[in-house]
Amino acid sequence: QVQLVESGGGLVQPGGSLRLSCAASGSIFSILGMGWYRQAPGKERELVASITTGGSTNYADSVKGRFTISRDNAKNTVYLQMNSLRPEDTAVYYCNGHSPWSNNYWGLGTQVTVSS
Repeated sequence: QVQLVESGGGLVQPGGSLRLSCAASGSIFSILGMGWYRQAPGKERELVASITTGGSTNYADSVKGRFTISRDNAKNTVYLQMNSLRPEDTAVYYCNGHSPWSNNYWGLGTQVTVSS
């Protein structure tokens, strides 16, 4: 079983930055594809960024050039560096891991609020 714990959310002004972290328990982190999702009030959960076991990344159009996903397999951690934040980035951000055998793991989420 894999447990994911997010941290790093908070309140930031427009144009500011935050770095989210997601720490994974267990010994299979290096073979998990990892992603960050977000869900704003009244909206569906959406994929923000993902990273494969080999380090290939993918981003939603709305965050390209502003967000960067990375992973440190030695620390069992995936990161989301968020720059130039906008009010529309306000959401609960969730960490996701998926295994080669199609198991999906989710964290409980961390709130990001962008407001002046």
